[in-house]
Amino acid sequence: MADSKPAALRTAVATEFLPVAERVKPHTKLIALLALGHFVIDVNQGALPAVLPFLKHVHTLSYAQAAMIVLAANVASSIIQPLFGYLSDQIARRWLLPLSVFVSGLGIALLGLAPGYAAVVALVIVLGLGAAAWHPEGYKTASSVAGDRKATALSWFSLGGNVGIAVGPPLMIFLVAGLAGDGFRPAHTLGMLGPTLVVGTLLLAVLPRLTRESAAPPAAARAGDSGLNMPRAMALLILVVTMRAWSSLGFSTFVPFYYLDTLKADPRLVGVVLFVFLGAGALGTVVAGPIADRVGARTFMQWVLLAAIPFGALFLVSSGPLAFVALGLFGAALTSSFSVSVVLGQAYLPRNAGMASGLIVGFAIGLGGAGVTALGWIADRWGVPTALWISALMPLAGFALTRFLPAPRGHAAA
Repeated sequence: MADSKPAALRTAVATEFLPVAERVKPHTKLIALLALGHFVIDVNQGALPAVLPFLKHVHTLSYAQAAMIVLAANVASSIIQPLFGYLSDQIARRWLLPLSVFVSGLGIALLGLAPGYAAVVALVIVLGLGAAAWHPEGYKTASSVAGDRKATALSWFSLGGNVGIAVGPPLMIFLVAGLAGDGFRPAHTLGMLGPTLVVGTLLLAVLPRLTRESAAPPAAARAGDSGLNMPRAMALLILVVTMRAWSSLGFSTFVPFYYLDTLKADPRLVGVVLFVFLGAGALGTVVAGPIADRVGARTFMQWVLLAAIPFGALFLVSSGPLAFVALGLFGAALTSSFSVSVVLGQAYLPRNAGMASGLIVGFAIGLGGAGVTALGWIADRWGVPTALWISALMPLAGFALTRFLPAPRGHAAA
C-alpha cells in the first residue's frame, strides 16, 4: 500500500504530460501541402459563380435555371460527401486527393465549351464529384496530423480552401472577360487547367510520403478513448450549418446578378465583389481558429452567426465603399465558423471523423444549396434584392438552433 500513491502519481504525471509533448510536433509541411490542394479544389469550385452570369446570357437561362446549376454543383459536391466520408472511415484512400484535384479541374475547364444547358449541368456534376471526393479524406488527413489544437490547425487547412474560393472568381473573370471586359471568351475557361495540373501532379509525386506520415493513429486513439458518438447533436449541428450555407451560397450566387442586373454595374466588378465577400471569409476562418480553441467550438458557433446579421443588412441598404466594407464583414463573420463546425462535428462523431467531415462540409452545405434553388424561384418573381434579404436574415435561424447544441462528451470534450 505504501507504493500505491507514488505509482498513481507517476501514472497521472505521464498521462498529463504525454499529450503536451505530442502537440508540439504537428506535421506542418503536410498540413501546408493539404492546404495547397484544398486551395486548387476550391479555386475550381469558386470560379463557378463568376462564370454563371455569362453562361446565363449565352444559353438564355432563367434565374431558376441558373440556380439549378448551383443545386447540381452542390448535390454532386456536398450531398454525397458522407458516402466518401464513410469510405474514408473504413480505410484510408489517400490516392483520392490527387485524383479529385484532376477531376474538379477538368469539370470547370470544359464549362465554357459546353454546347448547351444539359452539358453545363453534366460538367458541373463532374466538378462537384471531384470536390466531394477531396473533402472527407482531406479533413480526416489534416485532423490526424493536427495535434491537440485542432481548431487552429484545421483553420489553416480551411484557409487554403477559402482563399481558393475567393481567388476563383477574379481568376475566372480574368480568363473569360480579360482586362477590357469586352465580351465572353468561352474557350478561355481551359486556363483553369493550369493550377490543377501543377498541384495535382505535386500531390501525386508525394503520395507515398503523404500516406506514410498520415497513417499513424491520433493521440486519442492511442489513449484508448475515442469518445462517444452523439447523433442527435450532430443532426442539430447539420441544421445550423445548413442555415449558414443557405445564407452564404445565396450571397455568392445572387450578389453578381444584383450588381449586373439591378445596379447595372461593370461586369468586371463581379470578380472584385466576390473576392471581397469570399476573401474576407478566408481571413475570418484564420482568426476564428485560435478564438474557438480558447472559448470552445460550441460557444463560438452560438454567437458568430448572430454577429453576422447586421452586416448583411447594412450591405443591402448602403452603396459605394460602405457596401463593400459591409459585404466583407458579413463574409468574415459568416464563414469564420466553417472550420469550427468541422471540429465540433468531429467531437460529436469522434468514432467516425471522415463521416463527420462529409456531413458538415458536404451534406449540410448541399442542403443549403437546395435552398438557393428556392431563392432562384423567388428572384424570378420578386426580384434579386428579395432573395438577398432572405439570405441576409437566414443566420438568425441558425443562431436560434445553436442555443440547443449540447457539449461534446467523453475524450472529445477536452
